Amino acid sequence: MNRFFKSLENFVEQCLWLLRFITLVPVVFSILSVFILFILGSIEILGSLRLLLHINEDPEKMLPEIMTGIIGGIDIYLIGIVMILFAYGIYELFISKIDVGRQEETEVQLLTITSLDQLKDKILKVIVMVMVVGFFKRLIELEVKTSLDILLLAISILLIATSAYLMKSSSNHH
Repeated sequence: MNRFFKSLENFVEQCLWLLRFITLVPVVFSILSVFILFILGSIEILGSLRLLLHINEDPEKMLPEIMTGIIGGIDIYLIGIVMILFAYGIYELFISKIDVGRQEETEVQLLTITSLDQLKDKILKVIVMVMVVGFFKRLIELEVKTSLDILLLAISILLIATSAYLMKSSSNHH
């Protein structure tokens, strides 16, 4: 009977070990998402450059549109970077270390991921950057009408600066 439980335990452990390969599904779809997002970000920026050719029409009106498109493209690129970090981290945590990146003398520290908490931390930082870029995209479109608008704008910029400072100081302690 003891032999039966030992072989059952061995079978279950092998199944669990092989089950880690299911994480290839999000890795593959994340990689596909990166290509799509980078193409979309490029299209957004190219659309802004196309507007630049027509800037003679009304420069005051076109400049915010051009800036919004460029910032929107950067925002999409940053989301693509989140997907790269996610795919890389999941692959390294569950499947295997990526040896190609370790052949270089200076390994990219940004991609060094040793735990799920570290992966979440890196992704969170990029997501916060996406939110900051999104904020500035909306800021371009903002029409300041009252002094309360200016006060709220100043408070929101202060909050963003404070959160960036706190994120930087917390990453220095790790």
